[in-house]
Amino acid sequence: MRVALYALFMTEIASLRISHPRIMVLGVQPGTPPFRIMEIDGVVVGTTRTITEVLETAAAFGIMVHDLDDPDVIRWVGGDKFTWRHH
Repeated sequence: MRVALYALFMTEIASLRISHPRIMVLGVQPGTPPFRIMEIDGVVVGTTRTITEVLETAAAFGIMVHDLDDPDVIRWVGGDKFTWRHH
């Protein structure tokens, strides 16, 4: 019985995935042009209007982003990397 409970516990823990990426790009804000707020390590570091600006800002903080779709590195809130217009 103890082995079965241990196996069940380990299976549940292994299936949980809580990612805390260093970079967060928040939802699109109205403006001319529209922009998104960018956080690094939980601190607002500025606004961004393009994917290129996201990469440049990350690099300025010593973070090299190789995959914009990696949830362990970057989280897109309120849209994905291609969402740059306010709806």
